[in-house]
Amino acid sequence: MAEPALSETNIDAAGLAVRLRAVTKTYDSGVTALGPLDLDIAKGEFVSLLGPSGCGKSTALRLIAGLAVPSAGTVDVSHRASKADGRHPIGFVFQEPTLMPWANVHDNVRLPLKLAHVTATEADRRIDDALAQVGLAEFADAYPRELSGGMKMRVSLARALVTDPDILLLDEPFAALDEITRFRLNNDLLDLWRKLHKTVIFVTHSVFESVYLSQRVIVMTARPGRLAREFRVTTSEPRGEEFRTSAEYAAHCREVSSALTPSYSGQRSA
Repeated sequence: MAEPALSETNIDAAGLAVRLRAVTKTYDSGVTALGPLDLDIAKGEFVSLLGPSGCGKSTALRLIAGLAVPSAGTVDVSHRASKADGRHPIGFVFQEPTLMPWANVHDNVRLPLKLAHVTATEADRRIDDALAQVGLAEFADAYPRELSGGMKMRVSLARALVTDPDILLLDEPFAALDEITRFRLNNDLLDLWRKLHKTVIFVTHSVFESVYLSQRVIVMTARPGRLAREFRVTTSEPRGEEFRTSAEYAAHCREVSSALTPSYSGQRSA
């Protein structure tokens, strides 16, 4: 697995968690998925990447996570180093929960700590904390087949949080869920962000979700993905159902949607 670029002193001085400069990604097939892309993300910021399918949103996350390397440009990530106790600077929540069906909730969350050889006592304490944070404290002994789609995604989120990351990357984690469950998980994710003070980078296709969750929405062009426009969503905190039904929220959604339309109209076929 490729490692993310080491952070530079001026990134920390500027209060940045992530900095991308002229980043492109071209795959072996010859398809250029991303870039050139320049992007700064501040420490503790909640940012959504929004754009059409194939525009490189997930590719950008993988580059930040160190799961892939850029074809050109630089990816700088400011964080503390990984530690022997299983604490990792970056947590990743994928679109599918990818849970082990033969393992219960506790053991699914334990996986990254087991790989890091964390002691059983310390692992149990941190697993209990992570499950409590996502509202699954009573389901530690349940198996994936016994869980709803929303609960499975909570397990995936707990597995990312158990490593105590500085940066949390989420790749359309709620896309397959029903609207009621999705709204509830949006609220829970915001509560976690406020409580834990993580840097969150969230990929979504939903204008409504991006505006509701984010401090800043990055609208990307069709492939190869570049920054088309960005919007700051400034509201009184904490956000809740009153914001979701407000004229202010509707206005933000219209503005972001109008910027997204050219990206979809110019979308290339896969």
